[in-house]
Amino acid sequence: MSSMNIDQYIPVRMAQAIANPTFPVLDSQLRAGRHIGLEDLDNHAFLMDFQGELDEFYRRYNVELIRAPEGFFYLRPRSTTLIARSVLSELDMMVGKVLCYLYLSPERLAQEGIFTVADLYDELLNLADETKLLKLVNNRSTGSDLDRKKLQEKVNTSLNRLRRLGMLVMIGDSGKFRISEAVFRFGADVRSGDDPREAQLRMIRDGEAMAADTLSLDDAVDDAGETIVDDGEE
Repeated sequence: MSSMNIDQYIPVRMAQAIANPTFPVLDSQLRAGRHIGLEDLDNHAFLMDFQGELDEFYRRYNVELIRAPEGFFYLRPRSTTLIARSVLSELDMMVGKVLCYLYLSPERLAQEGIFTVADLYDELLNLADETKLLKLVNNRSTGSDLDRKKLQEKVNTSLNRLRRLGMLVMIGDSGKFRISEAVFRFGADVRSGDDPREAQLRMIRDGEAMAADTLSLDDAVDDAGETIVDDGEE
């Protein structure tokens, strides 16, 4: 059998990226919908080094490796994607929008970027229509205490999903978290001269939907260990 030159089939730089020991775990995270931000130093540096080669690699699966203006990376699927995905729920997206609003708030600087589940839940009820939120959990909701408890549980579930997407970073086991720049995936389109926070607030209160294919999560893949806990309150 004649010898074959690998350069005829795969560029050298792409081969170097795929052969790197960093790639397998990072590849699994990206395929699962995770966003890789600046706080993930090693993986982010790797993607910066091989962005062009890996974008070419992922296009073979009908997805694109995107670097957002805020600096984080993620995979954006095309309609013909070969990578399995599941679209986030309406409540997941609403929680994401509120996280983005908190990221833009003065409180983020005052609190050194640290929030609790209670902070998120209070802001969610303050900004959105509670009746509509309860309907997302139970279409026949009567506004009972049981319905509100179920809403809190669903919000915790949404936060855990968004954590797995790289939208927030847990701080120990305290139930506190730091919001990542990746929440700008939920950000409003801001026109020139607009206040980003006001634009985000309008989107939350107007109930603007996001494009169905913009965010996805492979529920079959999870990273072990961390979960969101609301300061001991279940």
